[in-house]
Amino acid sequence: MAETTKVAPRPNRIRRLRSQLRRLYFSSEPGARAFRLVMLAIDVALLVYFIAASFHYQAPWHVKADFVIAVVLTSEWLARLWIYDLRLKLFRQISTWTDLLVILSLVAPLLNESLLFLRVLRFMRLLHSYHTLRDLREVSPFFRKNEDVIDAMVNLVVFIFAMSAVVHVTQVRTNPGINNYVDALYFTVTTLTTTGFGDIVMRDVLGRLLAVAIMIFGLGLFLRLLQAVFRPATVRHPCPDCGLQRHDADAVHCKHCGRVMNISSEGYPES
Repeated sequence: MAETTKVAPRPNRIRRLRSQLRRLYFSSEPGARAFRLVMLAIDVALLVYFIAASFHYQAPWHVKADFVIAVVLTSEWLARLWIYDLRLKLFRQISTWTDLLVILSLVAPLLNESLLFLRVLRFMRLLHSYHTLRDLREVSPFFRKNEDVIDAMVNLVVFIFAMSAVVHVTQVRTNPGINNYVDALYFTVTTLTTTGFGDIVMRDVLGRLLAVAIMIFGLGLFLRLLQAVFRPATVRHPCPDCGLQRHDADAVHCKHCGRVMNISSEGYPES
């Protein structure tokens, strides 16, 4: 009797779709890298929209646009949940719950402004993800050269808009000097820079504690940005022996242990 060979069944369309999505989110293929960079661009556009839309709160077009964005973000969130093998680990991440709250803020108009700062944190989550950072390092010489400056700037901007949202939510009904999000943003920036014009002041304990937090943490982020801008130009190239992370762009030896370094360079002169 002739032996019959068993043919493995082809994966169905659902499995192929899951496999394709996993490649887009996790692989280093050029198409997957382009997909993640497009996602980053969309998140930047959404961040601009969220900030601009806060000045036209609850306009009819605003509510409809929020619902459409909520559908898109929900689909993307469910897709990530579907392709993720360790779902329990995914639910332990703060960013997972932040995304859910962002979606909730889009479908519940009464919560829109109160959760604006969570929408800003969504952009910070995407930019700080491992795959996005890896993609930006590979495709952008400008990002590789200025990664620390960009990181410090993003942290400062996110902090400013997040604290402005908190100030607006907690003070808009009790403080006559804060009537909209722009007033809260103005107060946050003047407090962070210790300018303190005095035209807007906090009148309750919570407001004063917020002002203290803005000055302490905001000034620290601002000084970190200045440090990243003005310190000597270096590149991230870990030494295999001593672990020193940063070296001069034209370094031949590790300044800590003396090991010979092989730092990749495009050959362009430093500006």
